[in-house]
Amino acid sequence: MYRILKSFKLVIVFLVLQSSLSFSSNIENSTNHIKTIVFGAGCFWSVEKKFQETYGVINVESGYADGKNIKPIYKEIIKRENRFNPDNYVEVVKVTYNSNKTNLENLLKTFFEMHDPTQENRQGNDIGVQYRSVVLTSSKEEILLSNKVKNIYQSLLSEKGFGPIKTNIKELTNFYLAENYHQDYLRKNPNGYCPDYSTGVVFTKKSKKSVDNKNLLTGKKIIVLEADGCPYCYKLRKDVLDDYSGSIDLYFRKSDELDGVDLKTPTWATPTIYFLENGKEVSSHQGYLSNKKFYKSLGKFKLGKSEAYNVAFNQGTDPTYCKEYELFKNTPDGVFIDKLSGAPLFSTKYRFNSKTGWLSFTEAVKDSVTEHMDYSYGMVRVEIRSKSSGIHLGHVFNDGPNGKPRYCINATVLEFVPNLDT
Repeated sequence: MYRILKSFKLVIVFLVLQSSLSFSSNIENSTNHIKTIVFGAGCFWSVEKKFQETYGVINVESGYADGKNIKPIYKEIIKRENRFNPDNYVEVVKVTYNSNKTNLENLLKTFFEMHDPTQENRQGNDIGVQYRSVVLTSSKEEILLSNKVKNIYQSLLSEKGFGPIKTNIKELTNFYLAENYHQDYLRKNPNGYCPDYSTGVVFTKKSKKSVDNKNLLTGKKIIVLEADGCPYCYKLRKDVLDDYSGSIDLYFRKSDELDGVDLKTPTWATPTIYFLENGKEVSSHQGYLSNKKFYKSLGKFKLGKSEAYNVAFNQGTDPTYCKEYELFKNTPDGVFIDKLSGAPLFSTKYRFNSKTGWLSFTEAVKDSVTEHMDYSYGMVRVEIRSKSSGIHLGHVFNDGPNGKPRYCINATVLEFVPNLDT
């Protein structure tokens, strides 16, 4: 009996061990497709953004790697004495990916295409060894593959006149997670820009969309430079540009769609807003612009040093019976619009002659203006601004005809469109 029980126990132990080994094997099989690779391609938050958008990538963490003898924290690596210290760390991202959905070769192609690997210790305006181009691998096999992709890209770059690739490829020896404020940088900094230091050279050529820029070469125009996947570009459209209908035409372009246009400001940041006259850049702004700042920039471009600019942005006042008033006091039916945004503001249906020398209306187009208390010059008044652009329009008083309000409006900040009565 004792021998039988002992044999039974041995069988149970064997079955448990076999089950345990099988379970461990299943766990290993379920996770061995999760892999990591570390890239450095300039400021880590722009690299982070690109790989967060890449198919098959599970997680992206910003950090520091490939350094020694200094503390791996941001305030140390950016010190002047460490700017060209060969022991300094490089700003990197650790990319965790599902190898069943993508592979290292695809990630390497994304890496080389997203920056200029021919620049040594810099990307664009970011200069220093912490911005060097690196691929830090987990094995010698990954080094061989990385060098293979690098050599292919070198031949493509050479065809386009670029110099030798400076990317250093080697096994990862250390990685330190960057400070929390460097993680998910774009989500924490909604009003910025997306850096794009790419050479424009790609592994797989895509058919280029034909873009006609003839219209950009005459008169005043606005170009908004965008890039695929740029959240600041989407935000600028949503917050500001989708509602723009001003008289200066606005165009959206990618960096490879600017043929014939004379630009001074580099095209590595998206969005960038260019204000052009006869195809030449007059002014520009890199990065996201709030509604207020966009219209301030547009005002300088369109209005210059004029009475209209002074009224719009300095709460100035037109001279009585100015030439714009004389033009607008007896127009045919139509609507007066914001001189910058093009939004309808006042209809001729509600215009009347107040004999004050300023345009007067009994009401504004619904939801087109905002009211603000104005205590300037020792008076208590209600200021009227355009809701779309925020520019100053005039004031509203309670002395209109038949007990109605009197909107006293400066004509210089308006344009007139006939037959659009609202």
